[in-house]
Parts: sequence; structure tokens; C-alpha cells
Amino acid sequence: MRGPSILGVLVVIWLIIGAVAAGQRGYFGDEDTNCAKAGTILVTIVAGPLNYAGANPKIECELPEPSR
Repeated sequence: MRGPSILGVLVVIWLIIGAVAAGQRGYFGDEDTNCAKAGTILVTIVAGPLNYAGANPKIECELPEPSR
């Protein structure tokens, strides 16, 4: 029964490494947050250690304008 607990710890470590990478890139310091910024932060955290292997995920999104 140790398998699931070890896997859970590895996932948490993976996400922490991704959050550190996002912090080092300065993604948390900007107060102007939009869809693209939030998406980039999320995929950077999910990419985890891959950020240090050359991955630099970016998200671009445009939200539709409401009708008048």
C-alpha cells in the first residue's frame, strides 16, 4: 500500500518544482492578470521539472467581447 502514497508525494514535489519555476520567471509578481497570464502560470506549474529541461509553455487566449 506504499505505492499510492509515494506517487502522491512525487506529484506534490513535481508541482512544487513547477511553482518555483513560475516564481523564478516572475509570473506571480505582476498584478495585471488575464486569461493568458493565468493559463501560462498553470501550465508552467504542471510542466514541473520540464521547465528546467528547456520547456517554456505559454498560453494565448482571447475572450470574446460581450454583445451590446
